[in-house]
Formats: sequence, structure tokens, C-alpha cells
Amino acid sequence: MKQTSAFDWGTDKLHEECGVFGMYDLDGDDVASTIYYGLFALQHRGQESCGIAVSDTNGPKGIVNAYKGMGLCNEVFTPEILETLRGNIGVGHVRYSTAGSSTRENAQPLVLNYVKGTLALAHNGNLVNAPELRRELAYDGAIFQTTIDTEVIAYHVARERVKVGSVEKAVANAMKKIKGAYSLVIASPRKLIGARDPQGFKPLCIGKRDNAYILTSETCALDTIGAEFVRDVLPGEIVTINREGIHSNLEMRDPLKEARCVFEYIYFARPDSIFDGVGVYHSRIYAGRCMAKDSPVDADIVVGVPESGNAAALGYSMESHIPYCMAFVKNSYVGRTFIKPKQSSRESAVRIKLNVLKEAVEGKRVIMIDDSIVRGTTSNLIVNMLREAGATEVHVRVSAPPFLHPCYFGTDIPSEEQLIAHNRTTEEICKIIGADSLAYLKPERLKEMAGGLPICTACFTGDYPVAPPKEDIRGAYDK
Repeated sequence: MKQTSAFDWGTDKLHEECGVFGMYDLDGDDVASTIYYGLFALQHRGQESCGIAVSDTNGPKGIVNAYKGMGLCNEVFTPEILETLRGNIGVGHVRYSTAGSSTRENAQPLVLNYVKGTLALAHNGNLVNAPELRRELAYDGAIFQTTIDTEVIAYHVARERVKVGSVEKAVANAMKKIKGAYSLVIASPRKLIGARDPQGFKPLCIGKRDNAYILTSETCALDTIGAEFVRDVLPGEIVTINREGIHSNLEMRDPLKEARCVFEYIYFARPDSIFDGVGVYHSRIYAGRCMAKDSPVDADIVVGVPESGNAAALGYSMESHIPYCMAFVKNSYVGRTFIKPKQSSRESAVRIKLNVLKEAVEGKRVIMIDDSIVRGTTSNLIVNMLREAGATEVHVRVSAPPFLHPCYFGTDIPSEEQLIAHNRTTEEICKIIGADSLAYLKPERLKEMAGGLPICTACFTGDYPVAPPKEDIRGAYDK
């Protein structure tokens, strides 16, 4: 069973599976330190483990230097470790486990040594057919070192590579077998390859700095390292970067299948990222404006639950003309090794993470904007904290519709029976969390929020763009 970290806020906040970062410096300079800073910018996408794998395109094939460990980037890597990772091509990864247990063995990137050489592979997403693919490979003699579906992808790429003339063709053939959500970054001895599933569930973009190319989950990582944004990798696209530049394979592309994860806009991505041409900050401002129009309430101040609720709260304030106020102080120094309070203790993970500014809320009618309500335990605690600080009313507005169904594509939305909105009305939920009123973002606003792009709304509607698995895909990961 996965141990819950302090980042779980009492297991009531959502998490994304991972962030990926790849780099190829055509001038031959080392890339490990830049990959590290790129991962640092993606730390919000996963705090359980991280890793970097690099090789030298000018050196002998088959030599990959890799290092990975449990914890945050600044807990795992030191300047001395980065100094040992010599190479001008490489991939990095930050992880939060939604499938496969939280262990060092399951940290990425995976480095695969096979008859054609080596591959370093990092993956963001979940495969819905991973168990059946794993069984097929096992019957054929494959021996697995991890419990993650990334290893299934790596095996399929390696097996296809034996049959075809290039790594990118092997990736294309593997994509025809795997189903679900995946953004992949793969370093071969002489190429950097990126691939995105036909639905485009997870983001992936291309950047350039001087004579180096970058593949990464979010544009904010490009900003961090001083790179320019080139373009997004399209859903279903495979891009290959070599000394001749960027090459594209669109044989898996089907615009009718596109279904981006709407939670990138609501919660996962950093607000300074742009996802398929739509700014995340703009999306959250828009969601707040929509809630002010659709679910108005008379109050004195609007506050956001940090961090993802802040932009939506600002949007609500802009539209309603009710003043936006900072009501919470967030402790940002809670790392993975944080010792959680015992059940019998008065302390809680939420109270240690957040504190209320009493002078801001005392005697005030407060509109509290949050990004989601999963089980309801955190919402109840925060509402109570506002009341203890002297708020006379607390009206909760949520910048997402109610969760009614689990996610199988890399977001840890749990089973239906664990969701507070399952078989409960909004009024019942309002009473449970102790609010004076409660309203959610209307489902019809979601596509507007995503700039009109095709999106996946399965966790709200049960309409899955890819058929859900018939068996458990979380393996050792026990929710």
C-alpha cells in the first residue's frame, strides 16, 4: 500500500502522475544540470521520486549514466551527483504514483539495455491495457523489474526495434498496441524522441535554447531554463530530434479522437504554462468569472485556496466586484520527509500546510474558491478554520463540476464509493463540509474554459474517450 505523504493534504487533494523533460544539445555540452532545473519547474507534477539519465552522442553507444531516488529534486540531487552525469542527450522525470507502488525501483527514467543498444524512457500517463500487455510479455519470457506500465511500453519499443530500421518506427508500432494516456520522452544513442497519445490526454511541447532542443510536459519548464517555445507536440504525433532537426510522424494522428485532460487547466499545470495554445491562468480566471455569473452570492471578500484556487478566486472577484483577499498563508517548506501527525494529535497535515489570516476574515462573509472536492475531508477542515478565525459566513465555490467517476488516465481520482459527490446532492455535501452554500462549475463551461479544444470530462460525466479497463490497473498502488 502506498504511504500517503504530506502533500496529500489528508488524501483529499488530487495528484497528477508525472512530469517529463528531455534535452539534446547538438554542440555536445552536458545537459544534466539543465534537466535538473527543468524538473524543478515540473515538481508540482510529482513529488515522490525523480531521476535523470544521460548519454554522450559522440561517445560509444550503449553507455548511459543515470541516477534516481525517492523525494524532491533538491533532496535527490546534489551538485556532486549532477557533475557525474556527463552527456549531451538525456531525459528526466518527476513522479507521483497512480499505478505501481511508490518505490525506488519504480522511479523513472527507465534505462533499457537490449540487442540494439540502450534506451532511456520517461512516461507521463496511465495505460488502460497494461495488465494484458504485461501478461503477454511475461508469457514470451519477459522479466519485469518494476510494477509500472512504463516498463511495458519500454519492452514493446525494444521488441519492435529489433524488427524495424529505426527507434521512431519502433515507437510508432508500439503505439498501435498500447491504449490510454501517455506522453513519452525517449533518448536513444543518437536521437531524442517524443510521443503523445492520439487523445492528447497529457501535454508535451518542444523548446529550443541556442543549439539544443527540449521536450517537456509544460512550457513553464522552458521559461525556467531560458528556452523559447517552438510548438506543442500534437495528439498522436511522434517527433524525432537529431542533428538534422525536428522530424514528425503523424500516422497515429486523428483529430476526432482528441480528448485533453481538462484538469490540466483546472488544477495540474502551473498557471504560467500554456497547454495547446490555451493559457492555464486565463482558463482559471475564466472559470472564476463563470462561477460569479452562474452562482452569485452576497459576501464581503473572495479568497482562494492556494495555489490552484487563487486565479479562479481572482476571476470571481473581477466579475462580481467583490474584493479579492489573501486569506491563507501556505507553508511551502513541507518536503517528502515530513513526519505526519498521529491520528490522535491535534495537528493535521492541512493545518501545518495552511494557516488562516485572522485579521483578513474576522467578521467577514467569505466566498472560498477551491479547485475540487474529492472526499470532502479537506474542505470541511478549511471551512472550519475560516469560522474559527471569525468568518461569519463561508460560501464555497468549486472551479470544477462534482467528481462522479474514477479516472483511468493518470489522475488519482479514486473509486466511486470514496467520492463525496457519489450518490449525494449538492445540498448534502454543503452540510457535510459545513458551508453556508456550495456551488460547482457548470459542466457546460468546461469546453469554454479549455478554449474550445476537445477535452476529456469522464470523471464528471462517465463518458470515457477510451474504453475503461476491465480489471485493476493500479497494481500495488492501493487507494
